[in-house]
Amino acid sequence: MDWPQGYGRRVLAEVDSTNAEAVRVAGTLAGPEWILGLQQTAARGRRGRAWVNPAGNFAATLVMRPTETPDRVALRSFVAALALYDALERVTGTAIGLSLKWPNDVLLNGGKLAGILLESIGGPGGHLAIGIGVNLLAAPEMSQVEERAVTPVALLPETGVRVTPEAFLSALASAYATHEARFVTYGFEPIRSLWLQRAARLGETITARTARDTETGVFETVDATGQLVLKTPKGRVTVAAADIFFG
Repeated sequence: MDWPQGYGRRVLAEVDSTNAEAVRVAGTLAGPEWILGLQQTAARGRRGRAWVNPAGNFAATLVMRPTETPDRVALRSFVAALALYDALERVTGTAIGLSLKWPNDVLLNGGKLAGILLESIGGPGGHLAIGIGVNLLAAPEMSQVEERAVTPVALLPETGVRVTPEAFLSALASAYATHEARFVTYGFEPIRSLWLQRAARLGETITARTARDTETGVFETVDATGQLVLKTPKGRVTVAAADIFFG
């Protein structure tokens, strides 16, 4: 599998967190670079939550320096989600059972297979770290995840496909480069359209929980700014960031 032109690649036998490593090395990079950690000792998920990451699972961060405004930069969570979907389809040979959960998860057979974490480095105009974790071999126990969270699943038990982190990185980097070029050239609309075609629970009732509010309604769409749009008894509601629950 060809490595995408213009992207760097470094593989670390052990690291505290690939996003933390991104912070340390961002200023030294000449261009975008993938950092793969074969073993993470302090992995993190959204809102500082611990990310359970056994050896053999995938943990990597793409470090880049985008030139758009912060609101546009944040849309790369959708770019990354599409890349993950395509990489998983490529290594398994099928898209059956795959779907994308707003704002940043990939589901397989209804369970959480992968997550995405975007962090800015150095504020506006600085670098962006796109952290990605995929349960290639093993999934966390339900006791290790948030209450009411989607059940974690792993690729090998669900599909019988065994893939190494290095091999998956090659598939992911290639897919990401394709969608990144589309995003830079044509903007968010084609990314949004592709994402919605793969969206989990589109047209169904879901619950969005923020730090202050909980909204339950029909998942209508994702708007041109990446926000979730719900049809609720009180009217249409847009949500910029939230935890999503299906039950």
